[in-house]
Amino acid sequence: MTPADHGNDPLPPRVVEALRCSVCASPLKGVERTLRCSSGHSFDLARQGYVNLLHARIPAGTADTAPMVAARAGFLASGAYRPLADELARVCAEAEDLVIDAGAGTGYYLAHVLETAPAAFGLALDVSAVALRRAARAHPRLGAAVWNLWEPWPVGDEVASAVLNVFAPRNGPEFHRVLRPGGLLTVAAPAPDHLRELGDLVLSVDERKEERLDGTLGEYFARTGRTEVRRTTELSPQQVRQAVEMGPTAFHLDRGDRRSRLDALSGPQAVTVSFTVSTYRRL
Repeated sequence: MTPADHGNDPLPPRVVEALRCSVCASPLKGVERTLRCSSGHSFDLARQGYVNLLHARIPAGTADTAPMVAARAGFLASGAYRPLADELARVCAEAEDLVIDAGAGTGYYLAHVLETAPAAFGLALDVSAVALRRAARAHPRLGAAVWNLWEPWPVGDEVASAVLNVFAPRNGPEFHRVLRPGGLLTVAAPAPDHLRELGDLVLSVDERKEERLDGTLGEYFARTGRTEVRRTTELSPQQVRQAVEMGPTAFHLDRGDRRSRLDALSGPQAVTVSFTVSTYRRL
C-alpha cells in the first residue's frame, strides 16, 4: 500500500461532518481550505492537509517531536509491526462509515484499516501536528485533526462505528460518547515481554496492564475478545535505534549511558515483538 499524496486536498466531507468547533461545539462546514461554524469561529487547514483545533500550547514532552516521528515512520515502513497492522485491519474489516483513530500518529494503522474497510472513512486525532502531517497523506479517505485526547473531543455524539486506540491515551468517556450504540472499540497495547531484549532502552510494560485496561473501560464497554500478536524477529541496528527513538524513552536518551549504548550497536538484535489486541462493544 502506497500512501496517497493528497495532502493539499480538503478534508473528506464525512470527516468534516463528524467534527465540531472546539470553541463552541457547533457543527463545522468546509469552505475551501477553512472550517467554520455558525458562530464565526474558523480553523484553517495546514498546507499538509490537517486541521489544528487546539487553542493552547501543549506542554513540552507531551507530543511526539519531529525526530521521533521520523524514527517512527522509518521503523513502521520496515514492516516490523506489520503483523499488528494486519490484525487490526482484520478486526475492523466490517467497519462502516467513520473510524476514529485516537492517537493516530502517522496514520499507519488507520490507513491499513481503511484498506480493508472500503466503506469507511477515517479521522486521525493526535496531539502532534508533526505526526499528522504524515497522517493527512496516509490514505485518501482519511482526515486528520490536532487535539489533546484527554480533553473533550471536538467530535459529535455517536458519529463513529469504530474507534481505534494503539499505544495511546485511553479516554473511556469520550470513546463511549463518539461511538454509536454497539460500536466497536479496538485497543492495541504492548505485552509485558514486548522488546524485552532491549532492556532499559525502552519503557517496561506493567504486568497488570490488561487488568487495568478492563477496569478503566468496564463502566462503558463489554470486552468481546482479546488476541495476542507475538513473534521473534531480527532488527538491524538502525531498526533498534528507530524503535527506541520513536518512543517515550527518546525524551530521556541523554541521561546515563543510553545514547552511547544505542550508538554502539553494530549487529542485528533478535527481539520479541508482542502485543495484545482487545475488542469491546459499547454498552
